[in-house]
Amino acid sequence: MPGDYRVSSERMRVNVCRALLDARLDEGRGHRIAVRTDDRAWTYGEIARLSARFAGLLADSGVERGDRVLIALPDSADFVAALFGTLRLGAVAVMVTPEAPPELARSIVCRSGAAALLVRGACESLRAAAATTPRIAVLDTGDAACRARLDAMSGSLEACDTGERDPALWLFSGGTTGQPKIVVQSHGSFLFTTRQYGHGLLGLTADDITISVPKLYFGYATGSNLFFPFSVGASCVLFEERSSPERLFDLVARHRPTVLVNTPSMVQRMVAHPGASAAVVSSLRLATSAGEALPASLHELWDRTFGVELLDGLGTAEMWHIFLSNRPGQVVRGSLGRVVPGFEVRLCDEDGRDVPAGAFGTMRVRGGALAEGYWDDAEATCDAFQDGWYLSGDVLRRQADGTYVYCGRSDDLLKVSGRWFSPVEVEDRLLSHRSVTDVAVVGVPDAAGLARPVAFVVAEGPGPALEEELRAWARDGLEGYKCPRDFVFIERLPRTHLGKVDRGRLTREAGERSGTIGG
Repeated sequence: MPGDYRVSSERMRVNVCRALLDARLDEGRGHRIAVRTDDRAWTYGEIARLSARFAGLLADSGVERGDRVLIALPDSADFVAALFGTLRLGAVAVMVTPEAPPELARSIVCRSGAAALLVRGACESLRAAAATTPRIAVLDTGDAACRARLDAMSGSLEACDTGERDPALWLFSGGTTGQPKIVVQSHGSFLFTTRQYGHGLLGLTADDITISVPKLYFGYATGSNLFFPFSVGASCVLFEERSSPERLFDLVARHRPTVLVNTPSMVQRMVAHPGASAAVVSSLRLATSAGEALPASLHELWDRTFGVELLDGLGTAEMWHIFLSNRPGQVVRGSLGRVVPGFEVRLCDEDGRDVPAGAFGTMRVRGGALAEGYWDDAEATCDAFQDGWYLSGDVLRRQADGTYVYCGRSDDLLKVSGRWFSPVEVEDRLLSHRSVTDVAVVGVPDAAGLARPVAFVVAEGPGPALEEELRAWARDGLEGYKCPRDFVFIERLPRTHLGKVDRGRLTREAGERSGTIGG
């Protein structure tokens, strides 16, 4: 397991449910709105009582302290209460999309050894996987019998006495290739980043209302659209269906949120929407972006379209949430901003030596939200967690002003004509073309075994004419060796279960196409 870099004593007793939910009742805020949905608003008192009932239901179903509970519910008051109920019981929450495909569902159910699965409705893949595990209790919150059991439980149950190093949630690493690793995060990690980022950087107060593009099972949204607002007595807007520009514009106009938790892909869809100029977004004081690199050209277009300050940042499951971020009033487009207080970042070469400003370096980070390691994977834990640092594999560049620029993963960098470069730089240039809506650049070996940059492009009016236009556009803005040799037009970029571009799949596809593209 990684070394300790926490600011508080290991003997500290903390429980996320106690600190982020029950404490609001102790402060006399039980009447304040915690959750806003299409149907109704839920107060802190109501969510606390519902979470106690979920804890009782889980205990009645055989779940004990330390057991894993799979939560595959849509964003709703039930999701929030089930998550806090799991933590209240001292069990470990494993959040997963209700739409998990069969292979991912089998992997999660098998690897987690979960004692219970909370679902609503079909969730066919997860149900099928659970059916092969007799020990797991499948609890359908939409089933009348299950609901009756839930309603019969006591609405009063003290949170379990847990320590800051006790596991609270399992998260999945956001890699773009291979099977995701299971990251074990503790109660202390969540409270640390809540203070450092939610309070210190975002400056959330009880008057804020948050809304999120990613769903709550993403760690990014769990923090920014649940834990952070709950920690100050604010409220969050939840909706069950997938995010779309139309739905977001409607919800922002209706609920008047002050903080929008966004992603680069949705930023692009929002600015390109025909109704963008008429959207009512005046309630927003800021928006955040994470999950993927945010190109400077797209950031500038957002600013021109909406005029809402957008804070790009970087976080990982291994550090739970964001530890590099732009700050309100200090945004540098095209950068990840600076290190969030409470964290340290180093950029190192292959030998672990610090690189100078302006040079590529592989990131190492440490701070009070460092994970306990990977579940059941000692080798990967030893490789990634060393001497209290997490070695992420992300390649960054530190600018003279102290801000950081994301350059991709170490295995995404391309070497052409003996020189390394980041695909992110090429993608940013292509995205600045008026016809391009999404793009990813990968490398594929040519006949001589040398890397050949290939651009997969989502664009309006694809065809030979646009390809030549994009080729010239790239040459006009980039050094020659960085320009894609081939362009492949596709309807949409493939993405992983965490919403990141699946570069591994694109690389394989580029390899398969190598006989028909280029030459």
